[in-house]
Amino acid sequence: MQQDLSVQANNDLSLKVKEYLEKVSVDESLSADQQGIVRQQIKQLLIDKNAVIVAHYYTDPLIQALAEETGGVVADSLEMARFGSRHDAATLIVVGVKFMGETAKILTPNKTVLMPTLEATCSLDVGCPAEEFNAFCDQHPDRTVVVYANTSAQVKARADWVVTSSIAVDVVDHLDSLGEKILWAPDKYLGSYVQKQTGADVLMWDGSCIVHEEFKAKGITDLQKVYPESAVLVHPESPQSVVEVADVVGSTSQLIAAAKNLPNKQLIVATDQGIFYKMQQAVPEKELIIAPTGGSGATCRSCANCPWMGMNSLQNLLSCLQDGSGEIQVDADVAKLATTALDRMMLFKASN
Repeated sequence: MQQDLSVQANNDLSLKVKEYLEKVSVDESLSADQQGIVRQQIKQLLIDKNAVIVAHYYTDPLIQALAEETGGVVADSLEMARFGSRHDAATLIVVGVKFMGETAKILTPNKTVLMPTLEATCSLDVGCPAEEFNAFCDQHPDRTVVVYANTSAQVKARADWVVTSSIAVDVVDHLDSLGEKILWAPDKYLGSYVQKQTGADVLMWDGSCIVHEEFKAKGITDLQKVYPESAVLVHPESPQSVVEVADVVGSTSQLIAAAKNLPNKQLIVATDQGIFYKMQQAVPEKELIIAPTGGSGATCRSCANCPWMGMNSLQNLLSCLQDGSGEIQVDADVAKLATTALDRMMLFKASN
C-alpha cells in the first residue's frame, strides 16, 4: 500500500509518454549548404549575444560539433551544470531536455537560459509528478530523499540530495555509512543498481527511461557471438539483466572513459546512440556497435535514440538565439528549495 502512489504514477506513464511523443516533429532536412549557412548564423549570434552552447551527449552530432567549435561543451548532465555555472557567458543555450535547463537556471539565476524547444522532456521526469512524489515522501518521513537529476525543479525542491548517474553510488554509499535510509526517485533500474552496489536501505519510486529500458540481455549475448572479442558497455538506467552482462557499467562520461581504457577493439554500447559522436572521437580506431533494443523500426519505442533529445535541431537552436524563445523560468521559492540539494551534488566530489 505504501508504494501505491509510485505504481499509479508509473501506470500513467505510458499515456503521458504517448502524449509527448505525438508532439515530436521531424524538421525538414537541410542540405550541406543550408547547414553551413545556419551554422554561421548561430556562430555569429553566439558572439553578438554573449552566449554559449551547453549540449548533452545524446543530442544531434551536428549540434555537438557546433558546441565544440564555439567554445561550448558537450557533456553529461553533471558537467553541463558545472560548465554553465562557471562560464562567464550572459546566456546559456542548453541543448538537451527541460530538466537540464531548469538546473542551469537554478544554479545561475542571474543568467538567461534558453532551450531550442521547451517540449523536450524525459520519461523519468514525466513519470514522477511533483504532487504524487511529495505525497510519497510524506509517507516515509524517516528517509533521506535522493533524486536523480532527471526530475523537475519541483521534485528537486523536495529532495535532500540530487545526483547524476556518475555520482549516485558514491553519494548513497556515503549516506549509508551515516546510517541513513534512502528514498530514491525516479529510475527504478538505476536505484536497484545503486542498492546492489552499496547495500543501502533504498525505497524506490517506480520509474524508468524509455530508451534504456528497451535494451535486451538476450540480444546483447547473441550479438557477442558475432563479435566474440567485444566488450559490453552499459548505462545503469538499463534493466538488471542487461547490467549483469556488462563488462563496464557507468554514466555517459564513465562509458567514454572506459572505451578509451579497455583493450577491446569492438564495443557493444547500451545507451543512447548520441554518445557515439564523442565516443568515436575518443577511440577512432575502435568499432562501436549499438546494443539491440526491443523491436526494430516502428515496433520499438526508442530504437536507442531519445525522442525528446531529437527535438533539438540546428533550426530551432537558431530560432531561440534570434528571438529569445524557449527561455527557462523557475519559481523563486522552488529554486530556493532545490538549490540546497543541487549544491550538494555540485560540491560532493570536491569533498570526497
